[in-house]
Amino acid sequence: MYINKSLFLYTIIDIETTGNGIKGNKITEIAVFKFDGAQVVDEFTSLVNPQCPIPQFITGLTGIDDRMVQNAPTFYEIARHILELTENCIFVAHAVNFDYGVIREEFRQIGMDFTRKKLCTVRLSRKLIPGLHSYSLGKLCSSVGIPLKDRHRARGDAHATMLLFQKLWSSPNAETVFATFLNARNQEATLPPHLPKTVFDRIPPKPGIYYFKNNKGEIIYVGKAINLKKRVLGHFYDKSAKEVQLCNETAHIDFELSGSELVALLMESAEIKRLFPKYNRAQKRGPKQYAIFEYEDRNGILHLAYNLKKGIPRPLKIFYNPTDCRAFLEEICRTFALCPKYCHLLETPGACSHHELDSCEGICTSTESVISYNKKVKDAIAQTRQQVSKAHIIKEKGRNPNESAVVLISEGMYRGYGFIDDQINISTLEDIEAFIIPQKNTLETQRIVESMLSKAESFVL
Repeated sequence: MYINKSLFLYTIIDIETTGNGIKGNKITEIAVFKFDGAQVVDEFTSLVNPQCPIPQFITGLTGIDDRMVQNAPTFYEIARHILELTENCIFVAHAVNFDYGVIREEFRQIGMDFTRKKLCTVRLSRKLIPGLHSYSLGKLCSSVGIPLKDRHRARGDAHATMLLFQKLWSSPNAETVFATFLNARNQEATLPPHLPKTVFDRIPPKPGIYYFKNNKGEIIYVGKAINLKKRVLGHFYDKSAKEVQLCNETAHIDFELSGSELVALLMESAEIKRLFPKYNRAQKRGPKQYAIFEYEDRNGILHLAYNLKKGIPRPLKIFYNPTDCRAFLEEICRTFALCPKYCHLLETPGACSHHELDSCEGICTSTESVISYNKKVKDAIAQTRQQVSKAHIIKEKGRNPNESAVVLISEGMYRGYGFIDDQINISTLEDIEAFIIPQKNTLETQRIVESMLSKAESFVL
């Protein structure tokens, strides 16, 4: 599909803001240059009253303070002019998603729609001026000899971006590159400004984990996915303040295949706790643990109960929410004919009357002896501890058709995962352990494997 770049008008835009994320970010200054492919045909620059205090660190960066904007027009007062100036134009900016996102949010807050086609001078520069160490506006302008005055003021930055855009416009192969980016079906226009398309293209549509890295090579985010390519692309379409900021910092993406969602979850959890990336919030604080425990009351009756694990020295079994605790105790009641009242599923005095369980044989009405009832409780405890002590192996799909992934749970704890070629004969726990990559047993990994034990293909050794 061929698109003639000369058929369009372009508005090269820069804004200064209060710096509070996209939804809380208010414009303090805006500059617009309209370019027809040959010359600048219109220009607009204005301070903007954000109707909120400007943080001191922003004033230190831009020089714009509360006094300077107190008599400036609000965005509402200039909105109509910006709409008319940019109508039927391509919206151009350096790292365009930030400026476009903030302006679009300003329009949304005053009940107006703002939708324009976009071009990013960072991505255009990567194509038409390849091989530079940095594509930040300041370093890029310095590299190609573009004067940059009044840095971090809207008109100064917009004017430099306009000069850069004119240089890109007249570059060899510009027609093809512009046509590619102006094609509405072109995926590259959605990629972060500093991320080469070749990096994104190599990500496969398979299960695994991915690492977002900044231009220093630092890992700033770790995620997991059943379809890596689709999930990574989802970050680029998400216009929340956190996602836009994350994507603007992303310069490289690495990945590791897992074969299955379960192994991807475990790999992601381990990497987040190992690396503590800047943009990962989940899993930095572990979930609460609830413990099933036993105790004997003053009448000599054994009880089963649950509470927060803290302070319980030898828990019978651990869960991560009260609902799972109750479900476990209900199953114990059914299996061993226990009393819901003495499993703390009921708090009413007198005889039990659970709406679903009728397993009680009379301990709560003294028609069953304490010795008989306690024996059943001890049998339930013994069976549960025996199940916990066994080694469970969860079998999952491998990274390719010729292997399987295995997850090892031993003595009630997650031990690690591994990949085994399907041609290798495995018959003992020792055989499997030779392929296991040891991992830490954390609250999060324990929750993951226990939730999967009932769903995934598994066997006991």
